[in-house]
Amino acid sequence: MIPSNPQQWWAAGAGIKMLVRVSPRSTREGVDGTVATPHGIAFAVRVRAVAEKGEANRAVERVIAQWIGVGKGSVAVSARGKSRIKTVAIAGEPAKLAALIEMQLAKLR
Repeated sequence: MIPSNPQQWWAAGAGIKMLVRVSPRSTREGVDGTVATPHGIAFAVRVRAVAEKGEANRAVERVIAQWIGVGKGSVAVSARGKSRIKTVAIAGEPAKLAALIEMQLAKLR
C-alpha cells in the first residue's frame, strides 16, 4: 500500500519502502531526483535494462542499492513489478536509511 502523504519513502517493518518511477532502456543509469506521479512523489530511476523477464526490476534494485550505499541483497521490488511506478523495499534501520536517502537527495539539489 502506498501512503497518502507526499513523502516518497516511509518506514515499513524492519526497513523502509520507497516509491520509484522507472525509465528502462535509458542511455545511463542512476537516480535523477523526484517526479510527480498519480501515486504521489516518486524517485526517478533510469536503468539500461529492458523491461523483460524482470531485468529492469533487478537493475532498479542494483541502482537503488548503489545510490543509498547498502548491499544489493537489502533492496527488492515489492509491488507493481510490471509497472513503471514501483514500490521498492529496503531492509535495515529506518532512521539510518532515511538519513542516507536525505544525504543523496541533497547531492541532487
